[in-house]
Amino acid sequence: MWHIEPEKGPIYAQIAAEVKRMLARGELRPGEKLPSARALAEEARVNPNTVVHAYAELEREGITETRRGLGTFVREDVDVEAIRRRELEAAARGYLRAVLALGLGPDAAAKVLSEVSVDAG
Repeated sequence: MWHIEPEKGPIYAQIAAEVKRMLARGELRPGEKLPSARALAEEARVNPNTVVHAYAELEREGITETRRGLGTFVREDVDVEAIRRRELEAAARGYLRAVLALGLGPDAAAKVLSEVSVDAG
């Protein structure tokens, strides 16, 4: 689950991004407890301080909260739809950049999206 790729940017940012994707996919829900920093660090094979940094970033963004003596939890009032929308917009921007790099425009991008299935490979 926690696949970290050092060449893809700061590890703490990858962990924070994965938590957001898990929320967007419904794999994490408001109020749910996240793994301890030590447990996640072991699973992801990173330094526990890296996970602490990721959790601090998520808390700064209003996504998680630390409950003293209990751990880190997804906030009950987190706006999952807004997170899902931001993830979708980021994917769309990446796709559009790739389309533009091919010398095509947004209309071509929309046409291909309407014709292609993810399962079609």
